[in-house]
Amino acid sequence: MTTHLATEIASQPECWRRAVELAGAAPLPARGERVAVTGCGTSWFAAQSYAALRERAGHGETDAFAASEFPLGRRYDRVVALTRSGTTTEVLDLLGELRSTRTTVITADPSSPVVRAAGDVIVLDFADERSVVQTRFATTQLALLRAHLGEDLDGAVVAAEHAVTEQVPAELVEAEQFTFLGRGWTCGLAQEAALKLREAARAWTEAYPAMEYRHGPVSVAGPGRVTWMLGTPPAGLAADVARTGAAFVSREADAMAELVRVQRLAEARALALGLDPDRPLHLTRSVILGR
Repeated sequence: MTTHLATEIASQPECWRRAVELAGAAPLPARGERVAVTGCGTSWFAAQSYAALRERAGHGETDAFAASEFPLGRRYDRVVALTRSGTTTEVLDLLGELRSTRTTVITADPSSPVVRAAGDVIVLDFADERSVVQTRFATTQLALLRAHLGEDLDGAVVAAEHAVTEQVPAELVEAEQFTFLGRGWTCGLAQEAALKLREAARAWTEAYPAMEYRHGPVSVAGPGRVTWMLGTPPAGLAADVARTGAAFVSREADAMAELVRVQRLAEARALALGLDPDRPLHLTRSVILGR
């Protein structure tokens, strides 16, 4: 069975290349601007990663909020909203409240309501998806944002090309539980990795900053369970996990490419369980709330 999800996951390296080409002319925050980044679900996690990266690069104070929890009383030079569909109720409502603040939206649909609600618009229609589960749009917008900060993504693209062809290990498909860990900008990716397995395969997943893992979450580790680090692990963490009997997964590859491996696992696990990874239970492509 070939799923839309599998096709979209495999297309990510090329989408990232196209995003890098667009980054230089994109109407994104200038160095020194005080910025907030917002979205819902996957886009909120991408916002967290970008906020950490922008501050690390010295471009200015950057916060990330779920659209429903945005602090309207706080002043920003610009708000960046991430929304694949451009129809998410919470994002549209927020933009309606931000009329005196410069706004930039990244979306996949040039005809969506968010285009009319925003000041500046970046359309990544080549990264749009048919699957309900987001994969390539999320990483493509993050590739755009990273490239705009001056990052060289050549290594990330090469690592992703390997990730989309590697065999998914059977022991991961069959694992009972997953805990994803991150540090700095990869904390958002860890949250997104956990979400992908929940959405597509209804898996028991958790996500934490890596240094918080020993402060309670390690108690669920054990044989048949997986602790997966996105990015460089703290010293001693691998040994601590090994003592629990859980598997520890960590690679030196770019963490965004490592997320691709998780996406492929989510699709493989869903199919192994007889689930349709393109249409997760109880989910739709966009959350549009009634009035």
